[in-house]
Amino acid sequence: MAEERLPLGVAARLSRYLQILTQAKKTGKHTISSKTLSEYSNVNPTQIRRDLSSFGKFGKRGVGYNVDYLIARIKEILHTSGSHNLALMGSGNLGTAIASSKIFADHGFNIAALFDADPAKIGQEVGSLRVQPVTEVAETVRERGIIVGVLAVPPHAAQEAANVLVSAGVKIIFNYTEALVDAPPGITVHSMSPAGELLYALYFYLT
Repeated sequence: MAEERLPLGVAARLSRYLQILTQAKKTGKHTISSKTLSEYSNVNPTQIRRDLSSFGKFGKRGVGYNVDYLIARIKEILHTSGSHNLALMGSGNLGTAIASSKIFADHGFNIAALFDADPAKIGQEVGSLRVQPVTEVAETVRERGIIVGVLAVPPHAAQEAANVLVSAGVKIIFNYTEALVDAPPGITVHSMSPAGELLYALYFYLT
């Protein structure tokens, strides 16, 4: 029998806990309390303990959670253990910043390819990547086992870039533009909007 999918809210909160734990580990923390997780995630400590206790006993009263162990367990629960290759569309300011960041690598995502439609940018080096033409997306996605694509293109080019990724076989798209992107059934599009995140934070400040 197929494993039951996590409720959307639980999956979102676990992903947030994982992000916080990963950063905590980088600062040298070995344990973390539900209170500290709450302060960084805006999730009630009781909810955090309830989320985690649903999958086993992780922490000790008065001591907190072991950071390394909790990272490993949440990755198992979310099925995100191991490394995953992704393709980045766009080598402008945003694309260059993403390609140069360690945020994806911290969570097991490897930026395996960088593409751009501007002939003037083809062949340029961005970190360890060479900017490739969009005509090479399909072949590269297939050769490198890429199932995740990241849109860092101008809004007017977002839909076309998404179409290219979908045609190449990408199943998950992270949209860093403000454009609304349509995708066929079976393709997950997740929009990463700074404005949306700010509105979310503002809601908690005002209520």
